[in-house]
Amino acid sequence: MKFAILTSQFNSEVTSGLKKGAHAYLAEKGVASDSIQEFSAPGAFEIPLIAQKLAKCGKFAGVICLGCVIKGDTAHFEFISLGATLGIMQSMLSTETPISFGILTTYTEEQAESRSRENPENKGREAAAACFETVVALKEIRNLG
Repeated sequence: MKFAILTSQFNSEVTSGLKKGAHAYLAEKGVASDSIQEFSAPGAFEIPLIAQKLAKCGKFAGVICLGCVIKGDTAHFEFISLGATLGIMQSMLSTETPISFGILTTYTEEQAESRSRENPENKGREAAAACFETVVALKEIRNLG
């Protein structure tokens, strides 16, 4: 199984921690490092389009999306968060490829940092687990027929 990890360049200190968590989870599941390819997006809003293209290319069993949107003083946070969420969901459904949502949507930098630390609660790990487990579930369903 090959996986794509798509990471937002925005809030890179946080997203790099998410990426480490995703890599750690996949390694624990026996996914070789040469079966993981990394890609980047300028920000969370651009992730759905790139994820959809990665899913459509047919090279990956799943796409793990990682990013971080931290609330500021304007409504920008709500629009970016909603757009990324709905875009990823739509991309996953239209391509029938697991595309996991590992985009933090936090109110403070401290919340984002705590969710990207190297520990079992790392949200990058959780996104990798969701993608991996969905790939496994879909393979089981295909084997039914």
